[in-house]
Amino acid sequence: MKLHTLLSRLQPLVKTPTENPEITGVEMDSRNVKPGFLFICIDGYTVDGHQYVKQAVENGAVAILAQKPVETNVPVAYVKDTLRSMAVVGNMFYHNPTQNLNLVGITGTNGKTTTSYIIEEIVKHNKQKTGVIGTIGMKIGDEVFETKNTTPDSLTLQSMFAKMVDAKVDTAVMEVSSHALHLGRVHGCEYDIAVFTNLSQDHLDYHGSMDEYKKAKGLLFSQLGNSFSSEKRKFAILNGDDEASKEYMTSTQANVLTYGLNKDHDLFADEIELTNSGTRFVLHFLHQQYVVEMKLIGTFNVYNVLAAIGAGIALDIKVETILEAISTLEGVPGRFQSVNAGQDFTVIVDYAHTPDSLENVLKTVKQFAKNDVYTVVGCGGDRDRTKRPLMGKIAADLSTQAIFTSDNPRTEDPILILEDMKFGLEHNNITVIEDRKKAITFAIENAKKHDIIVIAGKGHETYQIVGTNVTHFDDVEEAKEAILQRRG
Repeated sequence: MKLHTLLSRLQPLVKTPTENPEITGVEMDSRNVKPGFLFICIDGYTVDGHQYVKQAVENGAVAILAQKPVETNVPVAYVKDTLRSMAVVGNMFYHNPTQNLNLVGITGTNGKTTTSYIIEEIVKHNKQKTGVIGTIGMKIGDEVFETKNTTPDSLTLQSMFAKMVDAKVDTAVMEVSSHALHLGRVHGCEYDIAVFTNLSQDHLDYHGSMDEYKKAKGLLFSQLGNSFSSEKRKFAILNGDDEASKEYMTSTQANVLTYGLNKDHDLFADEIELTNSGTRFVLHFLHQQYVVEMKLIGTFNVYNVLAAIGAGIALDIKVETILEAISTLEGVPGRFQSVNAGQDFTVIVDYAHTPDSLENVLKTVKQFAKNDVYTVVGCGGDRDRTKRPLMGKIAADLSTQAIFTSDNPRTEDPILILEDMKFGLEHNNITVIEDRKKAITFAIENAKKHDIIVIAGKGHETYQIVGTNVTHFDDVEEAKEAILQRRG
């Protein structure tokens, strides 16, 4: 593709060079540039791509897209914001791949990953091929690829979608983070269905306030249907029990389908029965009732399932097919995941890393707990400090024994993070064990028959970040090892 063609959607807000070389690839990392590539200079939080133009040209770049003056002998196009422009360029280079997919975007504080997996199962049960992008990685059919962020950068996203189109994927399901929406990573993605799960405190270190956080999430709905094509129907699937949905409902021009536990919603659930092995409820839709039985546990998962049912209906999948798929779903890695190694007590690993998600998990556990509840929990470093005492209080209030420990302390002092978690608490059921491995072992060594241990915060993650070092750490592996050691 010629450079001028690639930049055409940026006109007239781009200073285009007179030269018009053929572009064979687009890259933002100078180390990955190959001959014939356009190199895009991104001024990031830690690295400024403008400083790597020479390296990019040495690696074969034939043109540069920049927002600050650079010296080079290859053509340079200038824009005000290369990060946002990159989304448009990437979409153009990969030939608007999302126009050739059913694209479902899911945003919200909690439940995005679980909801994406439920939707994936529904679409697969309908004999269609799926693609998934999210916290746990990217999937095309059954093939799994790793990703760095919940929502990858715009170039990576567009290349992923192009791969999905080549692989004949029918429906792509992706988690859409507030960061991605605010930074414009998803510009150029043409969503057909946008799902909202819920809104509670998280990422205030980035957004500054809950109002700004809510606005960032809302961009998915205000932009729905505003992309390059308007041929396909657009749907907003909103959690009607969450106050934020009122604002999102008025900001979208798409068809709206609400869900929740209130009878005023388009989809609602009642007669909910929870056990330690699954959940049963009655689904109401268009004056019809359906009995839903699933292996997922908890009221919060009823919401996730309702959101997925809404997306399935918007995808024109029969309700009966949707419910069949839900009944077969085993669960999602790191989401209320049971760890079994022959012990006579229950161990659950969950990604709960916000006050709301931790409270949901522990309240669900207490509904079927026969004896004591141990909660192993920490808070991430270099992240929102204000949620630390909230999570500490929830763990202490809803557990027999709360064990505060490290969870990716990053560049912060782990002891100070733990002090933040304890701030203002006068509970006598708190134990502080900085080393996460020792904390998990402590809980397992002290558990009695029919006790429940919740290991919260990391879920599917297989690493621990201390300082700038990343080491392997898996809560499921550590729990199994501790159980086997206890058994001798």
